Amino acid sequence: MSITTVEGCQTLNYLGYAWLMTDSRARWLSAEEQHAWRAFLAATATLFSAVEGQLGRESGIPHGYYEILVNLSEAPDRSLRMSQLAEASTSSKSRLSHAVARLEERGWVERRDCPSDRRGQVARLTDAGFAALDAAAPGHVEQVRRSLFDRISADQVTQLAAISTAVAGGEQGDSGFCPGTCDAESDDLGEAGLAELAD
Repeated sequence: MSITTVEGCQTLNYLGYAWLMTDSRARWLSAEEQHAWRAFLAATATLFSAVEGQLGRESGIPHGYYEILVNLSEAPDRSLRMSQLAEASTSSKSRLSHAVARLEERGWVERRDCPSDRRGQVARLTDAGFAALDAAAPGHVEQVRRSLFDRISADQVTQLAAISTAVAGGEQGDSGFCPGTCDAESDDLGEAGLAELAD
């Protein structure tokens, strides 16, 4: 692949890529699939940049932290086992541990031991955390609407949901909540997880 300049704008020359497509070891994308893939990458990058930027500017909350607060707010007693919260947040356990530690510093989340498993922990959204979420939600929702739903039709919303569910493997079923008891599986979320990410 090479890059050429036409009237001051850079364009991609895919001749090199087309040559690679003669290699039968891979299931190469068709021209339509390539277009769809690159459009998807551009769309998601633009969307998440806008959403992340709005939350940062107006609320000082990274989108990943906001997602944690939302998942806890929707759980019974505003509480989830850490492993369940990691799954609901599509985050690794160590990454989640880092985020929850930062949310604890803000007083928005608290952790307690799981009553049925000494090694397990449960994260709970505090009243202060719920208030922070409540304050951030209107601006966030408006940004999501402006960046996504105002740009597509009702039919496309339905298609987007179906496509997203298929890609995310939604047929695997829900992981469920941790209402009052916890299973025996350990969360294994120690201090080592905090080193994986920096603020």
